[in-house]
Amino acid sequence: MKIVGVYSFNGGEKAVKKKYSKELDEVRNILAHVSAKNHKTKMSKEKTMRNKILYSPRSLNKEINEGFLELGWEKKRVFCDYPTQYYSEGYEAPRISKGAFREMDFIKNKLGVEVQFGKYSFMVYNVCAKMTIFHNMGFIDVGIEIVPVKELAEDMSSGVSYFEQFVWDLEQRGVSDIDIPVLILGVAP
Repeated sequence: MKIVGVYSFNGGEKAVKKKYSKELDEVRNILAHVSAKNHKTKMSKEKTMRNKILYSPRSLNKEINEGFLELGWEKKRVFCDYPTQYYSEGYEAPRISKGAFREMDFIKNKLGVEVQFGKYSFMVYNVCAKMTIFHNMGFIDVGIEIVPVKELAEDMSSGVSYFEQFVWDLEQRGVSDIDIPVLILGVAP
């Protein structure tokens, strides 16, 4: 895979290059060693593209995961203790799962990385919520979000978002005072 799109959210590119150039080189190297054509293995069952062979996000993620883990990047899981004191008086709340958690795909030296080949809402959540949460908990200072560009997304299941759409939305949204610096990388086959 190749990185064909770079977007700096809240000074993300400068922050990553200044403090995490070694880790950024590792990210580039991991992605460069992924041959996207090896992951065009998913047979579509969708009406609009029945029997078309698509890129498999699961397969792509597996190879990317292996690359990060081989270089000592770690996943970080934080368990959630959901509050119940905000329910209305008399409401009998259902039992809330004790196993609820949030997870960052990869962390190394306080640089967090998320790989997102899924729905649009997950991209926004990663950058505008999850990375802020992990920053507030002291696990990361800066983030990298890896997403497909439109060319790649067109050969994935319907509903997969892409770099161009994500960047437009982030620019229209603007930066909030709680946002951390995030480098958005758009990848193509």
